[in-house]
Amino acid sequence: MLRKLLLLLVFALVSACSSGGGGELPAGPDLMKKSAEAMKAVKTAAFSISTDGKPKVPVKKADGRLTAAGDADGTITIDLGIGLQEITFALVGDTVHFKGPTGGFQKMTRKDLAQLYDPSLILDPGKGLAHLLATAGDPRVEAEEDGAYRVATTFSGQVLGTLVPGVTQGVNATVWVDKASSRLTKVSLPLQDGTVTVALRDYDAPVTVTPPPAG
Repeated sequence: MLRKLLLLLVFALVSACSSGGGGELPAGPDLMKKSAEAMKAVKTAAFSISTDGKPKVPVKKADGRLTAAGDADGTITIDLGIGLQEITFALVGDTVHFKGPTGGFQKMTRKDLAQLYDPSLILDPGKGLAHLLATAGDPRVEAEEDGAYRVATTFSGQVLGTLVPGVTQGVNATVWVDKASSRLTKVSLPLQDGTVTVALRDYDAPVTVTPPPAG
């Protein structure tokens, strides 16, 4: 009788562990599809880009705000080949207002900016994060962390290069998808000689990007 009770207890414990673990995690492809659709509906977001090590990408650090209409503002630290340069920018319509550590604001076109880095593409439904998630390869949900699902996946260099200039090859990445909203919260991209991390927050908060004062 005691042996039978012990067996029942062990079975109950194993069942409890199984039901509370990986069995509750969603299927990777379904989660990526749901997250891609959620990202298409985003109106605004704040973003940050950071690097660890020395990945071969021109953008080393960035912080800013974005709108789905394509406007953006913030700061970017970029490697121009002659050292790092921190640039403050405001992208309004087709005009980019930017300034370095010294001097006043100058102007360039959105097309000129795209040759370096265009942060407004992050929320572009056809080229941005929504497209990146929709084209993710072999997504596998690994765990739940701090209210988000951690997903291992692969991204093609062709799609990823639009968002992270300098990336030309496929990457084995890790993404975090918020459980409640299905929106992306973080992307970790291990590259040669380092890692690039993109984080997003403050979804759909009011954002108005205005040109800097003249003069």
